[in-house]
Amino acid sequence: MMKRPQIIAPAGNLRKLKLAVEYGADAVYAGVSEFSLRSRSTRNFTYETFKEGIDYAHSKGVKLYATLNAFHLNGQIEGLKKSILKLKELKPDAFIVASAGAMTLAKELAPEIPLHVSTQANVLNYLDAKVYESMGAKRIVVARETSLKDAKIIKEHCPNVELEAFVHGSMCFAYSGRCLLSAVQSGRQSNRGACANDCRFPYDVYVQSKEDGALLKVSEDENGSYIFNSKDLNLATYVKQIMEQDCIDAFKIEGRTKSEYYVALAVRTYKMAIEDALNGVFNPSLYEEELNTLKNRGFTDGYLVKRPLDKTDTQNHEATQLEGTHQVHGFSEDGKTCVSKGVILPNTAYEIFAPLNTKIDECESEIGRIYKKDNKFYLEFKKLITPNNKLYESLHSGNENAILLPTTLPQLSFLRAKI
Repeated sequence: MMKRPQIIAPAGNLRKLKLAVEYGADAVYAGVSEFSLRSRSTRNFTYETFKEGIDYAHSKGVKLYATLNAFHLNGQIEGLKKSILKLKELKPDAFIVASAGAMTLAKELAPEIPLHVSTQANVLNYLDAKVYESMGAKRIVVARETSLKDAKIIKEHCPNVELEAFVHGSMCFAYSGRCLLSAVQSGRQSNRGACANDCRFPYDVYVQSKEDGALLKVSEDENGSYIFNSKDLNLATYVKQIMEQDCIDAFKIEGRTKSEYYVALAVRTYKMAIEDALNGVFNPSLYEEELNTLKNRGFTDGYLVKRPLDKTDTQNHEATQLEGTHQVHGFSEDGKTCVSKGVILPNTAYEIFAPLNTKIDECESEIGRIYKKDNKFYLEFKKLITPNNKLYESLHSGNENAILLPTTLPQLSFLRAKI
């Protein structure tokens, strides 16, 4: 019988954390200091709101893993010690670390907090896994370049260590993020949490090998050429296959700096895929359809399920980002009102996107109607009116006034429509 893997979701701020929890994550990962690999997102947390996030997750039976996975300079060690001690008091469920030094320090200062080894440690084989196990690691996030076959071998040699693997999100053209491009060109250190994503920039390049005269001609248009621009990882259609190998204990979703809709949609889709696999109704086309609603760089299945040499579609040479099939137009935090995230117009159908297995009632009122079509629920406003009776002809994303919904929807619901 297949085992149910954890879904580990990104939490770039408190609201994204709550969205991840409500849309089906089993655990979230987040940071609160410059010692995390996503320092931009950690600015969205204070130690107080981080504690609030931990308490919220725990109240829902969800774990929170605190990130300390940057690479630290000598001048940061004292600050790292203080951060570990502060985080220790908040009682996260694990520390995610990337270096042996940080791991040793965390074990010394907070021995009660389990240790997870970051993908930045580049664990590709059982020898490295055994070393980290001997240092006290309870879980290893394998390098993104790891194959499922190798993950299985690691698991056979280290059966007591949990393995976590990325299944969705941005990919790096370098080896699990070991990149200096951002530091050289933008002065921002990739592995200290400040990557400027220089690999997404357009470049004009014509390359000739001095060794053998081989030519690499890069086609160019008025925008240049995106020669380093990796497509986004998407393993939704392989969820059942990965689960059948019984070596990956947790599926990780990248994206602490991505949108709220991204977090909700990705978590919900992988939750759906796992449940369907366990229930014998796995439907790959459904998961692809859902994930295609997101903005993306095109999708690739990365390295976990196929050998790198089999790859011919891992780069997007056209643009740094493509539009998804859908646009988010509204968001309801309380289920009673809605704020605009795009354009909201009367007499226009918006699909209701809500957590799995939540109840939505069909209704009609003077404000609007909610109806079901092709197993999806839609909302059409008859009028756009605020709780204090201010009427609008249309709402745009710059307008932060909330409008009333025809009936109560599940909290943290989105309104979306095809582009």
